[in-house]
Amino acid sequence: MKEDIISWKPKTSGRIDLETRKITQNLDKRSKTLEYLQPGTKLEGRYKILSTVGRGGMGAVYRAQDLRFKVEKTVAVKEMINQATDPEIQKTIVEGFEREANILATVSHPSIPTIYDYFTLGTRSYLVMEFIEGDNLEIKLQQRRAAFNEDEVIGWAIALCDVMDYLHTHEPEPIIFRDIKPANVMITRRNQVRLVDFGIAKTFQTGSKGTMIGTEGYSPPEQYRGEASPAVDIYALGATLHHLLTNQDPRTEPPFTFDERPIRDANPHISVALENIVNTALMYNPPDRFESAAVMRKALIALAQQTGMLEEEISVAQATQFFQDQSHSPVWTFSCEDEIRGTANYHEGVLYIGSYDHNMYALEADNGNFIWKYAANGGIVSRPAIDDNKLYFGSTDQYVHAISCRGGKKVWVQSTEGAIYSSPTIAEGHLFIGSDDEKLHVLNILAGREAWSVNLGSRVRSSPIVAADSVFVGSENGEIQCYDFSGNIRWRTSAKRAVTATPHYYDGVIYITSLDGVLYAIDAKSGWVIWRFRMESGSISTPTTNENHIYVGSTDNRFYCVNIKSANKVWSFDTDNQINSSPVFYKGAIYFCNVDGIVYSLHAGSGRLRWKYQTEGSITGSPIIVDDIIYVGATDNKVYALPT
Repeated sequence: MKEDIISWKPKTSGRIDLETRKITQNLDKRSKTLEYLQPGTKLEGRYKILSTVGRGGMGAVYRAQDLRFKVEKTVAVKEMINQATDPEIQKTIVEGFEREANILATVSHPSIPTIYDYFTLGTRSYLVMEFIEGDNLEIKLQQRRAAFNEDEVIGWAIALCDVMDYLHTHEPEPIIFRDIKPANVMITRRNQVRLVDFGIAKTFQTGSKGTMIGTEGYSPPEQYRGEASPAVDIYALGATLHHLLTNQDPRTEPPFTFDERPIRDANPHISVALENIVNTALMYNPPDRFESAAVMRKALIALAQQTGMLEEEISVAQATQFFQDQSHSPVWTFSCEDEIRGTANYHEGVLYIGSYDHNMYALEADNGNFIWKYAANGGIVSRPAIDDNKLYFGSTDQYVHAISCRGGKKVWVQSTEGAIYSSPTIAEGHLFIGSDDEKLHVLNILAGREAWSVNLGSRVRSSPIVAADSVFVGSENGEIQCYDFSGNIRWRTSAKRAVTATPHYYDGVIYITSLDGVLYAIDAKSGWVIWRFRMESGSISTPTTNENHIYVGSTDNRFYCVNIKSANKVWSFDTDNQINSSPVFYKGAIYFCNVDGIVYSLHAGSGRLRWKYQTEGSITGSPIIVDDIIYVGATDNKVYALPT
């Protein structure tokens, strides 16, 4: 039986465009240095080369545009340059490339890139396939320079087991990948796993033998004898996981010596259970390994449920989907006329959010349909407070506005002497709000008359909170202050730089950040600092708590989980830009946004990325969550409703 799955001969163009003809002519000279395609080159009159993604000894991978479509469709063009002079070797190289095209043409799986086209021009063969934004695990290891954490690796392993199970049970014939290794595992920007480079994959026939093909260090003993079976891929996956968990490259070690290099010796943070799973996959004799990829996947899912990665008992199919489906699509979006820089609020099925177009919007939370808008005379960053079917917020027009929830009609307005970025809080029949006029204003919510105010000595962009019969607020002079309900100072504590974040109260303690890069834990009664946690840069993010953990973002591009009792870092998560938004804890996960416009969802216990969603703007406000839906605005003028 032929190794190829289907009969598919490479197509050759009857006429080659001038640019392509020049390429092939240059290649025929057999120069020692490969001549790669330059940006602007067109292949088949259809694929315009945009840039080079990667290069190798036999060709390159390019980012290209498919000109057949009116919209800009980006594709990956994989090039194989046949430099062999021996006709038999030439034939073998071409057959290997054709094999990859044939296999990809017959498979359909979320973790396998889609093939669009295949053709040969002179001594060059091309595969056109789905373009994957991301890096392979070998690059990620090089960038990280350290082993990956357990939760992250388990998620990738489950997804890889799923695609292996798909290939090994493929109809009409099973497919053996034969070269699983970090370099062939792509991780997309949304943390999706993609298995790439099917150049040496083959259909499986019991008892069949052939030439040893694979990568030294990752290949099992039987593969060196030319044998190929599903057990080959299980071993290679085990070798890959060992590499990811230890940062020990098996290519630099004697072959088949994984048992001499225990995972936990290199990385004691790894559980015994995961080490045992990897060791089972790495058994020398194929019968001693997992019976199938499906069995290995089941073991990994069981471990994920035990460690809390999966918060509840779910089926294998559900768990696999959890780790594969990292992309999120909005339930709806709504476009305003200018940037959204603040945070929304929700009341009785309606979402309220302000915009820099001077309007406060009321939207149906279920579908984003417009209900009404109320026009102020300045941009609105202030998050509206809601009480007794009335909406209260500040604006850069220097006014506090009170309007009706049902029609957006003005109830009252009250002037301050500065722009208002602070969000109001309501307690004891009064509204508390800061202003750039350096004052904390306290207004009667019925009529809007000022009950009292205090001068804090600098702009007040921190939003006050009311807790433990006190009012807590920060100011840009670096002070955190506590007042009673009559405006009498109870205590003040100084940070070294501005405090613009909102205080967070939990169990008798005020938690607040400063631009001095410190997260403060302050006794709410006395104002004494209980502990300080230092970040690498300032923070304007309001922390949130859950049990013994506190979560906060920083302008150092990092999100932190800190132990409340010890003030020790539990974990941190790196992003590519500063985090101004405040986090939300919801059903075992943490949600926050960064200035790049990305909404992140992390597993609260481990900091492992669950998913992320890229908006088209920056996000400076904070998300809110109601009934499993995240609502957030961005500077692309849009309000987004995303599933959790």
